[in-house]
Amino acid sequence: MTFKHTSVLLKETIDNLQPTDDGLYVDATFGGGGHAEYMLSKLPTGTLIGFDQDEYAISEGKKKFAKEIAEKRLILVHDNFSHLEQNLVKLGFTDGIDGIYYDLGVSSPQFDQPERGFSYRFEARLDMRMDQSQEVDAYQLVNELSQKELADLLYKYGDEKFSRSIAKKIIEHRKVKPVVTTTELVDIIKEAIPAKARRTGGHPAKKTFQALRVAVNRELDVLEETLEEAIKLLKPGARISVITFQSQEDRLVKQIFKKYSEVTLPKGMPVIPENLKPTLKLVNRKPIVATQEELDDNNRSHSAKLRVAEKI
Repeated sequence: MTFKHTSVLLKETIDNLQPTDDGLYVDATFGGGGHAEYMLSKLPTGTLIGFDQDEYAISEGKKKFAKEIAEKRLILVHDNFSHLEQNLVKLGFTDGIDGIYYDLGVSSPQFDQPERGFSYRFEARLDMRMDQSQEVDAYQLVNELSQKELADLLYKYGDEKFSRSIAKKIIEHRKVKPVVTTTELVDIIKEAIPAKARRTGGHPAKKTFQALRVAVNRELDVLEETLEEAIKLLKPGARISVITFQSQEDRLVKQIFKKYSEVTLPKGMPVIPENLKPTLKLVNRKPIVATQEELDDNNRSHSAKLRVAEKI
């Protein structure tokens, strides 16, 4: 299977970084390499470091970009982007970076490979691990968490308003036998949600599957860690671009950018002390969204939001 994935907000993400010919940039979510391909076209003598915790993405990237890797214009790192700094140090890059970008959506191939257990469209063992070497998977969460823990998880990470009834129904099924497959879980969710609600708002299992995936991969915790680290590593004048697809992710990015770009001064203080000056300035106050042309070409782009900030 070829790793095919249509990158969202491609030019907006890269062009807003204002890449220089010989700069050092980081692709924190390499995936199918769509953004990387466009970025490399802007770096005739520069270097791009691509991170991905999915071994399949890295192996496919090595085939697709063999020439750029041989030229040392692209370095691929099989690791989570939360280990950004330690990997850069290991590679010998200790003077900061000229820009970094994140595409936080799950790559299409991860959904399209049934055995990965990400999708409610295919029957597979519940899994959802982006890094398949980690121990915790969706099967463990569904079958080991308490009813309250499950309900809280579905509400917190999926905004699932029927979280309590879904959690209750899962526990009832677990008393008979474990919930093993994606299709078993989908049937349980359908049982738990009122028939009227099932007829509107997309697939009834969408929010539950999203919540489990976020929890399995610690996506929000890891995102906060990596953004803090990335901001520290940016050189003055360097930029960070982040594409989100979920309200929780966008809220978190917005909050962190605000934390580093706004200053609250005590009354009567006429000058901002050096230690209180902001670290970032926002490039766009409102998120950049897909054009109608992109929406027509790629349905996945409808929920994408791009935020960009610059290191002062």
